[in-house]
Amino acid sequence: MFELLNNIPWVFILASAAFVAGFIDAIVGGGGLLTVPALLSSGLPVHMVLGTNKLASTFGTATSSYTFYRNKLFNPAMWLPCIIATFVGALVGAVAVSLVSGAWLEKILPLIIISTAIYTLFKQPGPTVDTEIDKDCAKFKLKQRIQGITLGFYDGFAGPGTGAFWTVSTQMIHKFDLLVSSGVARTMNFVSNATALATFMVLGKVDYELGLLMGGFLMIGAFIGAQTAIKFGSKLIRPIFIIVVLLISVKLALDAWF
Repeated sequence: MFELLNNIPWVFILASAAFVAGFIDAIVGGGGLLTVPALLSSGLPVHMVLGTNKLASTFGTATSSYTFYRNKLFNPAMWLPCIIATFVGALVGAVAVSLVSGAWLEKILPLIIISTAIYTLFKQPGPTVDTEIDKDCAKFKLKQRIQGITLGFYDGFAGPGTGAFWTVSTQMIHKFDLLVSSGVARTMNFVSNATALATFMVLGKVDYELGLLMGGFLMIGAFIGAQTAIKFGSKLIRPIFIIVVLLISVKLALDAWF
């Protein structure tokens, strides 16, 4: 068992970060922008950070994706090509990151997180349309496969901000509204999380006790966040997202450079 579980202040910090991350991730994505820095700050080895974060995140994305599906905001049959591509991308990404040295990862991971936070803060999604998309259209399936393999690989390799990237890219590429895009993002994020988690488990890079602790709080936050997103929609989503990403960006910049 990781020594942090005997440190009450750190247990409180990590549990709180997991709850808030689950809430935010269910609404707009980007929960890893909270949990990964929190785990890195605790002193856990960087590969263990990524694996443990995947265990915790899988609980949250499973909860929120089911909530969106239950409310008919995600159609699995329509997104099957994307699900398969995401699985393949996440598997390759998780194997690839396991081959990278921990010292190098410790240097680049904060930069990835900061860049992701800045991008998702200032990137404006494209306009949405109300027309129905033909789920059997070859062009639609091709876009899904490209989107899935790219974001799946990123989530397997690094992870922070993947949910936000899914939300923004689904709006831009497929022209869905923010709420439907959030439903797609939560499910695809669950697929890549579960795939990467299985890979890290095989490689022995998961702290199960810590991951389960954070996963429990992520589930609670994700359930409340998904219900909140469905009830209040984009009027609540974007302001929360901007505030959280801005605070995280400032914190990470201070930690990385000062």
